Amino acid sequence: MHEPLEAPAVKETVEELYGRIEARFPTRGLLKVCGDLGQLVDEVEVASGVGHRQIRVARAVSRVAIVLVAAITGLAIVLAAKDVATGDVDNFIDGLSIAETAISDLVYASIAIFFLWALPERLQRSKLLNLLHQLRSTAHVIDMHQLTKDPEQLKPSFVSTAKSKPLDLDRDQMERYLDYCSELLSLVGKTAALCAEESRDSLVLETVSTVENLTVGLSRKIWQKISNLPPGEPREPVPVQVAGVS
Repeated sequence: MHEPLEAPAVKETVEELYGRIEARFPTRGLLKVCGDLGQLVDEVEVASGVGHRQIRVARAVSRVAIVLVAAITGLAIVLAAKDVATGDVDNFIDGLSIAETAISDLVYASIAIFFLWALPERLQRSKLLNLLHQLRSTAHVIDMHQLTKDPEQLKPSFVSTAKSKPLDLDRDQMERYLDYCSELLSLVGKTAALCAEESRDSLVLETVSTVENLTVGLSRKIWQKISNLPPGEPREPVPVQVAGVS
């Protein structure tokens, strides 16, 4: 059985990350970005619930309108064919005019039916694309927060310049900070994937894929920075207490 990605699970993970960032970096802008991401998850969840109801109503209305358009067009074509068959047309020119009118009605009716059929999905697409645009912006904001965190500044051989931005993080703090940025980017991708759970629209799915590829690429850059951090001091392993064993 397919287990879908659900908004409450993503929101819970975002809240856990928010608490971890708050414990280590309570005054950093990264904490606000994490809070904003939690709000975006809520918006996706609300949009999916409200959107489903609106889509159902719009789909019912569009289907009724399609039936009316098809019935009226069919009636007009039948009446035109009846006039031609019963000889009410005086000459060839009049018959040609009736045929042209019938064809025009058929073409316009087809366009109207196509528009009405796609209308519910277009309404859903607009909301989801707006949320995906906000998620793309959030990913770039996260990247801006980690951009100035340069591991080279922690190396003894680093020589600063007049334009170098002072680094106020030690080695372990920088590793945690970059790791939080990577986790945030991953959660941005998961939030985008929630939009894919609510739609099968090709444009929405393509945009979701674009956001996911963006977050993976940015996260890869962050892990390259983490791998370039100078080695830290080895830590003593924490003993594991096993029940019933002294």
